[in-house]
Amino acid sequence: MSTTPPPPLRNWAGNVAFAHTAVHRPSTLDELRRLVRDSPRIRALGSGHSFSRVADSDHGLVRLDGLPPTVDVDVREGTVTVPAGTSYADLSAALHREGLALANMASLPHISVAGSCATGTHGSGDGQRCLAASVRGVQMVGPEGDLVELGRDTDPDTFPGAVVALGALGVVTRLTLDVEPAYEVAQRVHLDVPLDAVAERFDAVFGAAYSVSAFTDWSGDTAHVWLKHRTDLPESPWEGGRPAREPVHPVPGMPTASCTGQLGVPGPWHERLPHFRPDVTPSAGDELQSELYLPREQARRAFAALRGIGHRVAPLLHVSEVRTVRGDDLWLSPAYGRDSVTFHFTWVNDAEAVVAVLARVEELLVPLGARPHWGKLTTLPPRDVVAGYARAADFGRLARGMDPRGTFRNAFTDALFPRD
Repeated sequence: MSTTPPPPLRNWAGNVAFAHTAVHRPSTLDELRRLVRDSPRIRALGSGHSFSRVADSDHGLVRLDGLPPTVDVDVREGTVTVPAGTSYADLSAALHREGLALANMASLPHISVAGSCATGTHGSGDGQRCLAASVRGVQMVGPEGDLVELGRDTDPDTFPGAVVALGALGVVTRLTLDVEPAYEVAQRVHLDVPLDAVAERFDAVFGAAYSVSAFTDWSGDTAHVWLKHRTDLPESPWEGGRPAREPVHPVPGMPTASCTGQLGVPGPWHERLPHFRPDVTPSAGDELQSELYLPREQARRAFAALRGIGHRVAPLLHVSEVRTVRGDDLWLSPAYGRDSVTFHFTWVNDAEAVVAVLARVEELLVPLGARPHWGKLTTLPPRDVVAGYARAADFGRLARGMDPRGTFRNAFTDALFPRD
């Protein structure tokens, strides 16, 4: 196992400097187990794409990309078991070679499977739940170096609390996910769709394809709507705006080389569901991000609220994206117990200015039931974040039971779930 002294280490965006004492990269499971057993505190670090301090540690960090990269497909069970540090790009390529697919992917395929699931990351689609909802089984290393395995079917009382877990229960080593037969997707973009039409015909717009995203800056009157149609499913009749005749980027004016195929040309599921190609870095990380999940029925009121402050939001935005997520039963999923609409903001890298505007955004949307993404920025006090989760106390008890000495805690989780 390699252990390095603490060089300057930041997240992808550069807004978080990790307060670590060392970064460990074990090459075997036994090395990882010994490391965890002998560490007073330790946190797993994935792709570093979180903008919050969820992965931070003032002790050790551990990267899992040095563990054996074996991907095990079980066609009969309809599952794949994958190492935690695997990226969705690598996983999807391996699945596609076997004629299999995931039901859903996020905008970026570069992110790690375990980190995405631990923070409730999602894609888009009225019928699509967050990525963690596809998890059928979790293997993790507990505080004594013990191996813990939990399953959706075998541990129904605790499993819903152990998937979106913010890294607070153990170091996840492998995940078993549901898969299905491979399919193709055709992606089309509609330009200059009136925002009034998106808000007033919300169900029609977001039900028009398997996966739908609407991009806007909230200062104008229009959005660009991205429709990702599964070719094996019937299309919905909604039409709006005008069809793009050439590829476009979610951020107007940006080069499109990093974007997945458009113009209605069918392609493999993993080459269309994300917005960005895995072989191209979509940006340099010079940005900040926040995201809020609201009950779906609050979409129209949220649109009105954001348009009312569009003159304040737009100058600090690269772009804002609206998506839908089906509800789930995972205790800390921001879509827990309700179908959701999400409002994502990609901000310019000006933390002081962004925080001031984000505070106003949250002031307007929290009364509508907003829950912030665990891996994004928020101005809400931890107690207000936790207040949005009916099973938060259950998760706190689960964390204390599985990690009584606090091996996997950090300042982020301590603030949310204080120890008794």
